[in-house]
Amino acid sequence: METLAQNRPAAGIACIVVGMICISINDMIIKQLSGDYPLHQIVMCRASIGLILTLALVQYEGGFSILRTRQPLLHLLRGLLVVASNMCFFMALAVMPLADVTALFFVAPLFITLLSIPMLGEKVGPLRIGAVVVGFIGVIIMLRPWESGDALVANRLVLLLPLLAALTYALLQLMTRKLGATTKASALACYMQAVFILVSLGFYLIAGDGRFAEGTDDPSLLFLFRAWIWPGEGDWIYLLALGMNVAVIGYTLSQAYRLADAATLSPFEYVGLPMAVFWGWLIWSELPDLEVWIGMILIMGAGLFVFLREQQKSRRLARRRVNIPR
Repeated sequence: METLAQNRPAAGIACIVVGMICISINDMIIKQLSGDYPLHQIVMCRASIGLILTLALVQYEGGFSILRTRQPLLHLLRGLLVVASNMCFFMALAVMPLADVTALFFVAPLFITLLSIPMLGEKVGPLRIGAVVVGFIGVIIMLRPWESGDALVANRLVLLLPLLAALTYALLQLMTRKLGATTKASALACYMQAVFILVSLGFYLIAGDGRFAEGTDDPSLLFLFRAWIWPGEGDWIYLLALGMNVAVIGYTLSQAYRLADAATLSPFEYVGLPMAVFWGWLIWSELPDLEVWIGMILIMGAGLFVFLREQQKSRRLARRRVNIPR
């Protein structure tokens, strides 16, 4: 089978930056809609539109024949990881400020570093392990275990949802790099949208009438289980924008991790953090409090340190290979 993985870091970085900007817009729109629609209805609408646009990209990259795969179960697992990451993130977004959720989610690069040890057999030195520990100290500061529940922006289970989203996202990106070696970006994005549609249909059949939302006032559960409704006239433009946006996100992220390694791309995902602060300030007049700022700095600093150490290590290995006698 043709190997499609490439080493084009500049193109990969461009893709990841575009993808992260689109993700921030996606998060902002979904938070706007979270008070009126169920999450699975929003996901169904955006994935259906996104799939149509992604199929056009499939035609551009080689036609429907590129959708054939010898690893359907791995693609299904990757799709389920995407769904799990999105569901956890957006359930938290219905309750928490956008910047808080995004900052906690950005432990994903640290999870990638830890998971690369058992999954990819990589060696991670004490300095990088120390940076990961610092990042998770930032998480603890943001979660404020010393505070009473009433002083927090959400209950503690909801506060853990962005971390679960980060963990499943890290697993997803490690799989993307592996599957991207034999699968084009449009096909990866197409499989992802198809899984979103299947899961959303399953939610509709089981909970689309809203019966599981009865008697609860928890915003996260209401967002997940409220009944489907026909979109209001002014909301169609948001749903259409989500669909177009998710097609760009699915393609650019899949393409980025095909073109460059995770260590190169991870730091550029932090573009999403200032974007989240910006949208929160512009639309909801939210600005992070002191603990969140400290947590953001520690998480982002730890992620960037891990990146720099990995780049330094790669350069040393490259020099050693050049100096090996032949």
